[in-house]
Amino acid sequence: MPLTDAQISAAAEALLAAEKNREQIGLLSRQYPDMTLDDAYAIQAAQLQKKTEHDVIGWKIGLTSKVMQDALGIDTPDSGVLYDYMRFSTGAVIAKDHFIQPRIEAEIAFVMKAPLEGEVTREDVLAATDYVVPSLEILDTRIVRQDAATGQTRLIVDTVSDNAANAGIVLGNERHLPTAFDLRWVGAIVKKDGNVVATGLGAGVLDDPVTGLVWLARRMATYGQRIEAGQVVLSGSFIGPVECPSGSDIDADFGPFGTVKLRFD
Repeated sequence: MPLTDAQISAAAEALLAAEKNREQIGLLSRQYPDMTLDDAYAIQAAQLQKKTEHDVIGWKIGLTSKVMQDALGIDTPDSGVLYDYMRFSTGAVIAKDHFIQPRIEAEIAFVMKAPLEGEVTREDVLAATDYVVPSLEILDTRIVRQDAATGQTRLIVDTVSDNAANAGIVLGNERHLPTAFDLRWVGAIVKKDGNVVATGLGAGVLDDPVTGLVWLARRMATYGQRIEAGQVVLSGSFIGPVECPSGSDIDADFGPFGTVKLRFD
């Protein structure tokens, strides 16, 4: 049975409070064992409706790699909302305790010059893209990753409800036409505190990062949404999440594509 409007609103309020207070809540999948992916996106949308003081600057696509999908027992990516307060410049220093359990991922970000909606093609995505940039996504979890009593880990419905674990976006300064590079071969060497902790290529994102935007436009259309001109879309990570406790220095070297740096105080 789908969640009621009251249950969706209550879950959204709990997540907003968790974000504000930097305190995690329990697994929604335990509280509502029968909740569906539609319920999870409804909880995400309810948070958007309640954040009236903030502007939406774009969208993130997650769970694009086969390894992550297999780990969660799913066969589709997920998506979340990017808000104005989530945007950081490369080289930013994140204040201690700004997040709960921050992690980062390396991605290619698309900045749009035209809207995308519904059944779009790869060519439509490229035509609607103003430029692409190197980026880092900051992940955080307002829902516990694992239930202490049972050992149950987060399910896809928990992650989607929790805005696909999105917490921040860091864009590099370099801007490129979307056709200037074969984005399948754009990759990054990611260092934490001077040590290489991850490497990857754009092909790790559904074989082509552009494919992520095709999927997103189609998914959003089923919920009456679309990607707007001027918005940023994080196309999906091609590395696994890197834990970033206090004191972490992150340096993502995308080669000729650019660099992105970040520090957690």
